[in-house]
Amino acid sequence: MKPEPQTPRNKAVTAPVSGQPKLHKALAQAGLGSRLDMERAIEEGRVTVDGQQARVGQRLQPGGKVRLDGKPVRATAAPPPVRALAYHKPVGEVVTHDDPQNRPTVFARLPPLAHGKWLAVGRLDLNTEGLLLITNSGDLANRLMHPSFGLEREYAVRVLGALSDEEKQRLLAGVAIDGGPPARFNTIEDESGPGGGKNSSDEGGVNRWYRVTIAEGRNREVRRMIEAAGHAVSRLIRIRYGLFALPKGLKRGAWVELDMPAIRALGQAVDAPPELFDRRAPAANPGQPARRGRGDRSKSSGPRPDMSSPKRAKPRRAADGNAAPRQALARPSHAGYANRPNAGRKKTTR
Repeated sequence: MKPEPQTPRNKAVTAPVSGQPKLHKALAQAGLGSRLDMERAIEEGRVTVDGQQARVGQRLQPGGKVRLDGKPVRATAAPPPVRALAYHKPVGEVVTHDDPQNRPTVFARLPPLAHGKWLAVGRLDLNTEGLLLITNSGDLANRLMHPSFGLEREYAVRVLGALSDEEKQRLLAGVAIDGGPPARFNTIEDESGPGGGKNSSDEGGVNRWYRVTIAEGRNREVRRMIEAAGHAVSRLIRIRYGLFALPKGLKRGAWVELDMPAIRALGQAVDAPPELFDRRAPAANPGQPARRGRGDRSKSSGPRPDMSSPKRAKPRRAADGNAAPRQALARPSHAGYANRPNAGRKKTTR
């Protein structure tokens, strides 16, 4: 009969508690990435608990000291409150926490978190501006980006030269851009110029503004699709992500914190479990105004969004003499909730 192993006197044995969350879920709840990302990190041996390499399926025990890539992280059984920001990304910023070229990043302007980190919902390239949703919840970010939910993105795009009807139909039918499945726009709309003209080129300019929607998020997809049609993009602005539009009057480089009704609406669009929103974020107090970050007051590359009226505002003219695009409207009940009237709009569909 084998003797029972001796337990060191200075180390108590903690029995696994089935009610405790799995480690990869706790790490995702701390804002360190999606559950799949954290599960992969555990498989790769990048996570330790109390100095021992973690294993997939392991549950987080009270008081456990967790490290990711050698750095201590605050992973707790209780998930932090879900928070989300709408950020107006300017041209010249990159969507990354650490840039080897030391370029300005979107995260440098955001409020600090007690634990975890801000996660961007998708990316915008260096020369693209507009709406960027940011959250501290890995679960919510992963759902908002997952292609299975097909959340529609809307862009205002300024094109060098006019798209012919044949080119529009080709972009709606699908074009090859990276060897994968064809990329296609859901809709293409011509933007009206000042004075009710058909487009800004009626004033003598060569640039044309279009409003396009797409249900994917491949790298530089909109630019590459327009280039595949034989045109160049001179300016690109994301004005909507899913049901959330670029908030009214939000300056470039500024952010606004979403209230809980807006966060819940985003979650419902991607079938997020209700328990994800059980704990209210600090800014969700209806008695407090939404928090806003300070924007860039310097000269910008063009006019800011004009959503001050429930009617569609006429485009203001940019510095190059071409009309700037009209921006998506935000429902006044809470910031950024999209409510886009369709009356009197010229649309090209498949």
